[in-house]
Formats: sequence, C-alpha cells, structure tokens
Amino acid sequence: MNSADISALLTPVVTAHDLEIDRVEVTAAGKRSVVRVFLDGDGPAGKGPSLDQIAAATRSISAALDDDDPTGGRPYTLEVSSRGVGRPLTDGKHFRRNSGRLVVVSTADGEVTGRIVEADDAQVTIDVDGQPQTIALAAIDKALVKVELNRPLTDASDDEDEEL
Repeated sequence: MNSADISALLTPVVTAHDLEIDRVEVTAAGKRSVVRVFLDGDGPAGKGPSLDQIAAATRSISAALDDDDPTGGRPYTLEVSSRGVGRPLTDGKHFRRNSGRLVVVSTADGEVTGRIVEADDAQVTIDVDGQPQTIALAAIDKALVKVELNRPLTDASDDEDEEL
C-alpha cells in the first residue's frame, strides 16, 4: 500500500467535497496498516474545513478505498482528519485560512509573534503589537499557529463551528 497511489486515487473523491489532500500516511500496525488522510480546504467560512465536510469526505473516501481495494485485501484502519493546528504554515492558503490567529513566524532576521491580518500567495501581513508587518512567504523559515485557550473573538461567527 503506497501513500502516493492512495493520494492519487482519493484526490478526485476529496475534490468533490471542495477539499484537498494535505498528506497521506500509511504505517504498519501489526498485521494491519493504518491509513491516515489529512484534509484541508477553505470550508464554509474560509477558515478551514468544517466537521460536516470532513465527515462527508470520510464516507466517500471509505467507499472509494473499498471499491478500489489498494491494500490487496489486507486489513487496514482508516483515519481521516483536518491537517491540524500543529502543522507548519507553508503556503499562502494556510495563512489565509488562519486569518485572525496568533502565529510565530521565524525568518533569517529572527522570530516574531503576531496575529494574521491578511495573506496571499506571496506574502502575509501580521499585526505585531499594533503594528502591521508584511513578510514575504519566501523569507519564512517556519511559521506555526500559537494555540490560544482564550482566543479573542472578532465576530459572532468565530464561535460557531470552531475546529480544534
């Protein structure tokens, strides 16, 4: 069972749900394998996939794997999830989907912590202590969302469909 083959098989299935495959991992677990599919997408609010989207995609992914049987009849466990808050932000879409969140951005010039204001495919603007700072994506060595237990809400819709 090859993660590249599974990814190729599932890409059209996931695309039908307005999602994209972030990565596929296949690991041995005794006599069976664990197939982990991590999904991403804009979601209904533009801030990542909703739980309903992930659930619907999971049913379609399971059916596609059952129909194609890329495991050759060997047993496996399927796990489907969003890409996760701990994953590095690498593309403009990752920054855009995390707009409003606190991030730690490392560049050759050092590390800054601020809230994402806006992003596109070339750069991200973050608010650092009330001052906007624009950083080219190409200059970023590493960027991670900083988990906030008491994140300030920017509007009433932020508390609905919150992904953990």
